[in-house]
Amino acid sequence: MKTIITTVALSLVVCFASAQKISEKEVPAAVKEGFAKKYPGAKAEKWEKEGADYEAGFDLNKVESSAVFDASGAFKELEQEIKTAALPKGVGEYCAKSFAGWKLSEAAKITDASGKVTYEAEMSKGKEHFDALFDDKGNFIKKGEIEKGKEEKKD
Repeated sequence: MKTIITTVALSLVVCFASAQKISEKEVPAAVKEGFAKKYPGAKAEKWEKEGADYEAGFDLNKVESSAVFDASGAFKELEQEIKTAALPKGVGEYCAKSFAGWKLSEAAKITDASGKVTYEAEMSKGKEHFDALFDDKGNFIKKGEIEKGKEEKKD
C-alpha cells in the first residue's frame, strides 16, 4: 500500500513540476479572460501549462511576474521576482547555514488568491538548483527537489 501511495504522490509531483510551454491559442478563453480581468492592460509574454493550471508570464509594473489560473479562469497565485535582500529577515542566514555550498541566486514573493504571502529562495550550485519556501515571517516551510540544468526564467 505504501508503494502505491508513494508512486501516486511521485507521479503527481512530476506532473506538476514539469510545466509545458504552450502557445496563446492553446489557452482556454476563460483563462485569458481571467488574466485580462485580473491584470487589465497587461500582456502575457508566454504561457505554460502546469498540471491542470495555466501560468501567464508577464511584466507587472516593470517586475517580472507570473500568475496562475485554473482552467475556469479563476486566479490562484501571483509570483513576482524580488531582490534576494528583500526576503524576510533570517532567510539568507537560514539558507547559508542549512544549504552550505549552495548560493542564494534568485528570490520571489508569492501571493495566493486569499492574500497569503510566501517567499521562494532559489538555491543553485553549478547546474543544479532547488527552491526553498518560507512563510511571510521568514520561517522555513519546505525544500523542493534538486533539479539539473538551467532553470527557465519565470517571466
